[in-house]
Amino acid sequence: MMHRDYHKWYSPALQRDMELLVFGHGGLPMIVFPTSMGRFYDYEDRNMIKAVDWRYENGALQAFCVDSVDAESWYNKNIHPRERVLRHNRYEQYLIQEVIPFVRLKNASGDLALTGCSFGGYHVMNFYLRHPDLVTQAVSMGGAFDIHQFLNGYYDDNCYFNCPSDFLPHLNDDWYLSRFRARAKVVLATGENDICLAENERLGHIMDEKQIAHWLDIWRSGTGHDWPWWQQMAVKYFG
Repeated sequence: MMHRDYHKWYSPALQRDMELLVFGHGGLPMIVFPTSMGRFYDYEDRNMIKAVDWRYENGALQAFCVDSVDAESWYNKNIHPRERVLRHNRYEQYLIQEVIPFVRLKNASGDLALTGCSFGGYHVMNFYLRHPDLVTQAVSMGGAFDIHQFLNGYYDDNCYFNCPSDFLPHLNDDWYLSRFRARAKVVLATGENDICLAENERLGHIMDEKQIAHWLDIWRSGTGHDWPWWQQMAVKYFG
């Protein structure tokens, strides 16, 4: 039987309660980001856990489904764009200072995978590209990577360094590049009819230019941007 645990604690980084769900008891630890303004339970509710439930049951995979603060950051039109990106940076600190230590407490593996669909795919790739020392596998499904749409024309260094298609082409620091090239398994999965196809092709092209190993996996047969396709992708990449 699959282990399923609910956890909630007050986050010093975000100064509010944060919730998450854990599925499985061992194996590859995987942080799961929800879609735009999504919740920690969406991955389960959309049958993404069920799609590869045997992997959780047999101890090969363990998912840590985190909550988002997108409604307080990128999607919060009631605050200035500068405050939106600063709130996102606090979310990143929550992940680094609280979630990852929690994962390490629960799981002795030295690996760490990230996955997410749609805007969850943005969180996957943005976090991986900013912290390649912490991540060994990054699987984005139907990811959307350009955050300009949330900025109303505003732009500063915090915005720049949270937009992979902007900062990666100009990144020449060997500390990052050597880790990109040596460590992680990176998958950019998208469909031929996915609204985010062009963004995935663009990021894949940038990675080619930077000699960063990755798999741009474009699904055919009318594949679009929706949960039934992402369920099939979960089977392919984690099954």
